[in-house]
Parts: sequence; structure tokens; C-alpha cells
Amino acid sequence: MKLLAFDTVTERCSVALLADGRCASRAETAANRHASLLLPMVESLLAEAGISLSALDAVAFDRGPGSFTGLRIGAGVAQGLAFGASLPVIGVSSLETLAAACDHDRVLAALDARMGQVYWAVVGPHGEPVEVRLDRPQDVRVPAGDLHGVGSGWDAYGEVLSRSVDGGVIAYTQGCYPDARQVARLAATRLEQAAIDPALAVPLYVRDRVTS
Repeated sequence: MKLLAFDTVTERCSVALLADGRCASRAETAANRHASLLLPMVESLLAEAGISLSALDAVAFDRGPGSFTGLRIGAGVAQGLAFGASLPVIGVSSLETLAAACDHDRVLAALDARMGQVYWAVVGPHGEPVEVRLDRPQDVRVPAGDLHGVGSGWDAYGEVLSRSVDGGVIAYTQGCYPDARQVARLAATRLEQAAIDPALAVPLYVRDRVTS
């Protein structure tokens, strides 16, 4: 299996190439430079591996939620590359991607949505589909149980989010971002079930107003 994946939904821009069980990647904290960094990263990875775009099985991207600008860039590049090479596309949730890199069975993944809010979801051990919500940190409530927090929402509101469960405190790890390597690995498990036509590769916005 050969998959190209990228993640552009936060200030970190990353690309990964999963080929025959091995995953190579590029990543850079990019602020507003995703559009200029993404395609050179893609070209570099493909050239290094000696793999043409048309030899891939699919293109995968982080469909959000996250930065509006980053979401549009990611979806647009996924569509363009997939259309050009006649490939299917697989979209993966940014919150599932965060949880996939976390060594815990149940994760409260939260991304800073600006405007005093977070995108969040509880993700189980098998990466099952999640319900993404948008709330103020103080309004996030989750069932009791063993949870661990990850994502930029925790960097911004960790003390508040840690009290999201009644009768306990949630431990969390700071400095965690969605990453293309996890997008690729999740997409690889869903190739037959979740692959779609490039025209259907659209971001998950959650909120209608632009945040970044």
C-alpha cells in the first residue's frame, strides 16, 4: 500500500508518505506558510522514495476541524493531486489524528478554536467515528472514566479542561499537534471503506465564522 497524507489544520504543516509499511515524513511549524510549503514537501518525499504520484493508492488529508485557511489548503491540494492522478481521497478527523498519537485508550482531544472556544471530542481506543463539538472550555463535560487530554486546546485551557469530568481531574500532555504520519496510518486502515471521489473531499468546518 502506498499513501500520501498531509496535515495543515494547525500552525504545524506536515506531509507523510506511507509505502509498504514504512512512513517517511516532513514537518515544519509554518504559521501562514502552508500554501508555499506543502507541495515542495510532497515533491521531496515522492522523489526521495522514487515513487510517482500515479503509483499511489490514495491521497489522505486531515479534514478538520481546525484553522479555516489550513482546512481550505489541505482539501484543495488533496483534490488537485487526486484529480490529476485519478486517485481516491480519504479524509481523517484532526481529533482522531491527535488521539492516534497518544498512548492512552480514551482521549479527550481538543483544539483551540479561538474566540474563547475549543473543538473537542472523546476518542476511544479503536479510532471509531467521533462527534466533534464546539464549546467554551468551561462548558466541556465528559463522562467519568480514564481519560487523557491532548491538543492545542489543552495548551490554551488546560486547567479548565482538566476539570471537565465530575469528581476527578484529567491529566494531559502539552505541545501535541495533529500529524500527517497518523493521518496516513488511520487512512490506511480505511482505504476500502472510506475512500471517496476527489470532488467530495471537503473540510469539516464545525463553525461558519473564520477563525484563522
